[in-house]
Amino acid sequence: MATDNISYLRRKAALPVDGIEPYIPEAGEEYMNEKQLAHFRNILIAWKKSLMEEVDRTVDHMKEDATNFSDPADRATQEEEFALELRARDRERKLIRKIEKTIARVDDDDYGFCDACGVEIGLQRLEVRPTAELCIDCKTTQEIKERQMAV
Repeated sequence: MATDNISYLRRKAALPVDGIEPYIPEAGEEYMNEKQLAHFRNILIAWKKSLMEEVDRTVDHMKEDATNFSDPADRATQEEEFALELRARDRERKLIRKIEKTIARVDDDDYGFCDACGVEIGLQRLEVRPTAELCIDCKTTQEIKERQMAV
């Protein structure tokens, strides 16, 4: 992996999980070596844990705030808030499944390479999107095709 003229991710706000520093490879380091796989596995596990904690908070919140309002407008507002929360948790549930699938790929040493063309996805792309399965070129092509099909 060539590290010449590459500036590595330093903005932590772009990362999916707080508390884990971006990975900066050493010169001449092999792509997806044990250190890198362990780093991304840690990111995925921390991200999954964070999402699971959010699910628990939502359940507790809905139990605590479930009030039987006599006013139909208040009841409708509460139901709408709960519906929005449940929709967000459903997206997170799907993301948790994707994270689990990605952790399995890390464990099988099948992580970090594009499913479509087989090239390296890249450390920086994986830092901000650890569940990425396509390199940037293949993902861009896929999105263009999706937009064309939608028209």
